[in-house]
Amino acid sequence: MSDDQFADRLLAWFSQHGRHDLPWQLERTPYRVWVSEIMLQQTQVVTVIPYFNRFIESFPNIAALANAKQDDVLHHWTGLGYYARARNMHKAAKTIVDQHKGQFPSSLDDLINLPGVGRSTAGAILSLANEQRHPILDGNVKRVLSRYHGVEGWPGKSEVEATLWSYAEQHTPDELISSYTQAIMDLGATLCIRRKPDCQRCPLSNDCFALKTDRQHDFPGSKPKSTMPKRETIFAIIENNSGEILLEQRPPAGIWGSLWCFPEFSTDKPIEMSLLEKYGYKVKHKSEFKSFKHTFSHFHLMIKPIHIKLKGQTNRINDAKLSTWLNLDAEQQLGFPAPVVSILKDINSKRVVLDES
Repeated sequence: MSDDQFADRLLAWFSQHGRHDLPWQLERTPYRVWVSEIMLQQTQVVTVIPYFNRFIESFPNIAALANAKQDDVLHHWTGLGYYARARNMHKAAKTIVDQHKGQFPSSLDDLINLPGVGRSTAGAILSLANEQRHPILDGNVKRVLSRYHGVEGWPGKSEVEATLWSYAEQHTPDELISSYTQAIMDLGATLCIRRKPDCQRCPLSNDCFALKTDRQHDFPGSKPKSTMPKRETIFAIIENNSGEILLEQRPPAGIWGSLWCFPEFSTDKPIEMSLLEKYGYKVKHKSEFKSFKHTFSHFHLMIKPIHIKLKGQTNRINDAKLSTWLNLDAEQQLGFPAPVVSILKDINSKRVVLDES
């Protein structure tokens, strides 16, 4: 199949079977496309849609996002994961306001220089919003191209990625750029999926190497396996006599950067001793929740939650800027990691049951 036929068949399929009514397609501005592309990194469309709608409602343009508090931005991201994306978007919005007079950059190099924007994301923004000809290579496109051309190896390797970029450039047409970009992403998201691809309905199936050789699940190549290390931590769910829960803001760098979390302690020391040493708190009662595992990209975190009720009246905290007592009945405007959200909901539901009994 020639390059033109590849694009032509894909575009013909897209006109009939592609997705045309996604929220960011209805008013296709560079800002809205940027927000959607960042949210869609490592996250499925069905999950992103409600987050996108809420985010745009609160931050309808670059200026609104740049002027927002980071806590508010992270609050709108709570549950999406990979929170560095939200922090980088906030930084990028400030950069656009400060260095580009609030106008969204229209060159590939300027976009790539923004925090959290790589070559593929920049190309997607400019092709979808501005009809500029730039190839893209997100996870879906890597899967389509590696199967179609039989590109062996894990795309994380530089030589494999370079080969895929050359094919992405080769197949990107000179016209109908936004439609083609959306089409190849849609094909990977709906038909050329990771498991059980629907090859019978694929417009490229007649010339697909993986289908011809019955090797669809060999492409793209898997990342070399390595043993994921495990870490252990205690989540101290500290409750004062007013029923408020102590939260601390995590450092900007590292896991859950700038999000609000329960104080963490080592499992090597009794929690009573740790609380006394760090805060001067004395424990009235404690109860352990069931431990659970939370997996990051590079390690497993074994979390042991311990619910602690303090002895005596106290609202003392070590650093008012980085700590707060959370009223569970009040509307929250802070960013929380998913495990914290889950535990807070569990605590609240148990209180409702007790109140009603």
